[in-house]
Amino acid sequence: MTRIAYVNGDFVPLEGAKISVLDRGFLFADGVYEVTAVIDGKLVDNEAHLARLERSLGEIEMDHPVSMEDLTALQLELARRNNLTEGGIYLQITRGAAERDFAYPKDVKPSLVMFTQERNLVHDPRAETGVDVITTPDLRWKRRDIKSVAMLAQAMAKQEAAKVGAAEAIMVEDGLVTEGSSSTAWIVKNGKLITRNLSNSVLPGVTRLSVLALCREQNLEVEERTYTVEEMYEADEAFITAATTLVMPVVKVDERILSNGAPGPIGSRLRSLYINMARATATG
Repeated sequence: MTRIAYVNGDFVPLEGAKISVLDRGFLFADGVYEVTAVIDGKLVDNEAHLARLERSLGEIEMDHPVSMEDLTALQLELARRNNLTEGGIYLQITRGAAERDFAYPKDVKPSLVMFTQERNLVHDPRAETGVDVITTPDLRWKRRDIKSVAMLAQAMAKQEAAKVGAAEAIMVEDGLVTEGSSSTAWIVKNGKLITRNLSNSVLPGVTRLSVLALCREQNLEVEERTYTVEEMYEADEAFITAATTLVMPVVKVDERILSNGAPGPIGSRLRSLYINMARATATG
């Protein structure tokens, strides 16, 4: 079946989806995006994703192309048209097409593009074995709290991981872990979960937010603070969180084996709890 994309008001075959070469997302990475997981044909954590989208738009003074309510309806319709039961919906909003000039153009309508990707989320085999990660310098800009489409530094980091067969690159700045190239990084030490506190230095992860809520429900102690690469090496266990990896156990960081090379109990437990929560609260 031909995949269907959404482009500025129209549902079109993916191969026919087009935008202008003058689109500022193409010319300047002047845009923001979100990825929402789909499980059982429903949208997971979508209200939080759209709240973050709204914040990102506000931070770069960009208008909404459609209301958040209409956007949810469009996401669900796109999933339906693609018979998507499990995977993700990528949406991107750019400032629109205008003559190339660095300053924001006036009276330009933002562009909205969406497409779907099938993925094995719930029964991802990597969750049974855990994944390897590497550390890499964080080369990104200073407003990482905005979910910008400017992803070259993240792509470079992910490529370094791919070269050695690792699933993720954990980015490091001044000896401190910031986050994964497409995930939030967590460690566990003596039963306490530790993850980076929010600031302009990291993206406010949506899955992170839900996992924090689960930790409160389960009376798991969490400390939100900076931590070093050495602390990650010496952790009892580690995991990463993201929309399309959910909660993914980490068993190796660079050359350091964690939790005897197997998924740790806390990360595995949170993965199971998150999947149950996602199914119970998804939109659709």
